[in-house]
Amino acid sequence: AAQPVRHAAPPDLDAWVARAMQTFEVPGLALAIVKDDAVIVAKGYGVRKLGEPAPVDARTLFGIASNTKAFTATALGLLVEEGKIEWDAPVVRYLPAFAMWDPVVTREITVRDLLVHRSGLGLGAGDLLWWPESTYDRKEIARRLRFIPPATSFRSAYAYDNVLYLVAGELIEAMSGQTWEAFISSRILAKAGMTGTNVRHSAAAGGGNVAAPHALVDGTVRPIRPFDSDNTNPAGGINSSAEDITKWLRIQLSGGALADGSRLFSAATARQLTSIVTPIPIGDPPPELAPLKANFHGYALGFDIRDYRGHQAVMHTGGLPGYVSRIVMIPDVNVGVAVFTNQESGEAFDSIAFHVLDHYLGAPAFDWIDGYKKVHARTA
Repeated sequence: AAQPVRHAAPPDLDAWVARAMQTFEVPGLALAIVKDDAVIVAKGYGVRKLGEPAPVDARTLFGIASNTKAFTATALGLLVEEGKIEWDAPVVRYLPAFAMWDPVVTREITVRDLLVHRSGLGLGAGDLLWWPESTYDRKEIARRLRFIPPATSFRSAYAYDNVLYLVAGELIEAMSGQTWEAFISSRILAKAGMTGTNVRHSAAAGGGNVAAPHALVDGTVRPIRPFDSDNTNPAGGINSSAEDITKWLRIQLSGGALADGSRLFSAATARQLTSIVTPIPIGDPPPELAPLKANFHGYALGFDIRDYRGHQAVMHTGGLPGYVSRIVMIPDVNVGVAVFTNQESGEAFDSIAFHVLDHYLGAPAFDWIDGYKKVHARTA
């Protein structure tokens, strides 16, 4: 049966967010909802830092971590549109010194492969080159990839990595003449009107209207030091707010169109960004979270693609010390949600995001907070 058109936010939204924050011990949270090209919600909840009164508001910045990856993919799409690179051309055409462990992979790995976690590297391979903070710069990290043996054969398996997004950042610099930071700032953020957003991990430590990161330490949630190394900005360096991320959601949901009718990127690029390249094996969700059962799942260009209650969902998460986040869009009902937190609880952002989506989908009521609480209690 046709569902009623829903534009307003869920009527219980504030109470639901407050309950999720209390249940999962989240000091501060930013929430953005876009529906039918209109901003429905862009607001903050809670405090920036425990023990201090400053509230989170619509402009409070959070590290969005790996939600940055879609910006890096979009930047490559702009260079493809300009004819400076090709998605399926080998990386060594543009970065001749680039090399992987296997000379065959070095020869064959393409621009697209940098973004889709199928290189043969193992899960998180290379992260120790930059985590904890190292003295290696981005170019040195890229150079050392040749010494990491593969875990699987090329393009045979999905294994999430960050280091090839650093290579993508180097490719952007080589082909545009701008650093990744300058390109993202001038070619994407400025044109999108995301004037409060910045592109460096280190900016999270710069003061101002910034949420302080928190984590559970010895059984107590407390503030921690932000991760401030800029080596891995192309994989996770953006800091943004509820207000600014609504502009990103609107652009992505419109297939690249800006508010003034011009385009940030083409419809062809939009299709590339959201088309699955690497299949991801499907497992059954915990029984307490049965509505998460998926029929398909895969990784596109900076986005995770799966189905949610019969609709294609375009999503990603982000995780840094003290910051975790979720962005999810359902294009066929033109809705997007972003939840940024200053604590390390994925249960909080998902219980809020899925509640909002259920409202717009007219889905049966489901207590996501209770479901995630039960799973956490059973698996802790």
